[in-house]
Amino acid sequence: MTDHHNHAFSSFDINGTFIRNRFALAPMTRVSASEDGTVTKEMVQYYERFARGGFGLLMTEGIYTDQRYSQGYRSQPGMSDDIQAQSWQALITAAHTHSTPVFAQLMHAGALSQANRFKPENIAPSAIQPSGEEMAFYYGSGPYKQPLAMTDEHIADVIAGFTQAAHRAISVAGFDGLEIHGANGYLLDQFLTDYTNVRGDKWGGDLKNRLRLTVEILKAVRLKVGDNTPVGVRISQGKVNNFLHKWEGREADAETIFGTIADSGVDFIHVTEHDALAPAFDNGGHSLSRLAKRFAPGIAIITNGGLHDPARIAQALEEGGDMIAIGKAALANPDLPDKLQKGIALDEFDAAILGPIANIKEAELA
Repeated sequence: MTDHHNHAFSSFDINGTFIRNRFALAPMTRVSASEDGTVTKEMVQYYERFARGGFGLLMTEGIYTDQRYSQGYRSQPGMSDDIQAQSWQALITAAHTHSTPVFAQLMHAGALSQANRFKPENIAPSAIQPSGEEMAFYYGSGPYKQPLAMTDEHIADVIAGFTQAAHRAISVAGFDGLEIHGANGYLLDQFLTDYTNVRGDKWGGDLKNRLRLTVEILKAVRLKVGDNTPVGVRISQGKVNNFLHKWEGREADAETIFGTIADSGVDFIHVTEHDALAPAFDNGGHSLSRLAKRFAPGIAIITNGGLHDPARIAQALEEGGDMIAIGKAALANPDLPDKLQKGIALDEFDAAILGPIANIKEAELA
């Protein structure tokens, strides 16, 4: 095996959590929980197969945080009460039998919510209707709804929701770490993005103000769960309803975003792009993960975006990634790390398995 290959299979540590290799399962919406937001038997089987297949770290799908506006999808799992939190215990135990830690991704859908059993309306930084249409394979249909502009009370509730969900995830469910979802067009990214946040108060305006909610949540979560729990954040430029979006200030914005997040006390930043190795901006230059490594020195960088070929994995690890998060290729190959280590060819991704876990053949979950 080459040195680069060996590096992909070397161990890593995120704030005291031992990870046996550099492969993480990327968070992917699966809309396969019970209607009440609790974990199903199928979800336990689904996640365990990635641990059994050699992934060093599992990132969950986005978990909604409160019983107000955070839920984004029908059959999305939650962390909004102790019953939901307790339902994750069997899944985490199953992963731990393979010595695989599990990080909970906590999210608030904001204006992109397609289904919420608690509230009929959506909230957002500003009352701007999102572009595009809801995703059919996640049970959506038609244009996104016009959201309500958030009040200070809404914002306080969002911060409290993330904080309380974080506490439940660690103290009740038994997760090994936390990822705050600040990417892909969901609520925290809506605050960050100039065209979805036109507020004139301290939560809008310049880039640092638009980043304020993410930072406040990271600090509140850190205070709640303590210094020994791995805490990170997922960041992207593209969104589920605008794949091509780029930060207007380019590298200057990247410096502000990654530097400010690093100063908030996170242990890792998870950078996701359609192509993790491509230049971050249309003027060429470095990839977004390489910029994250430069502007957030000392912070672990998890890189996601089209990384399943051994040569691309090696390049991503050379260019600033400490770990590689695998999404679609993992769905097709739940044993992807084991296959790569043994030199076995990977199966091609089939889009039919992108939606609910029910679309995966029962035999594959066994």
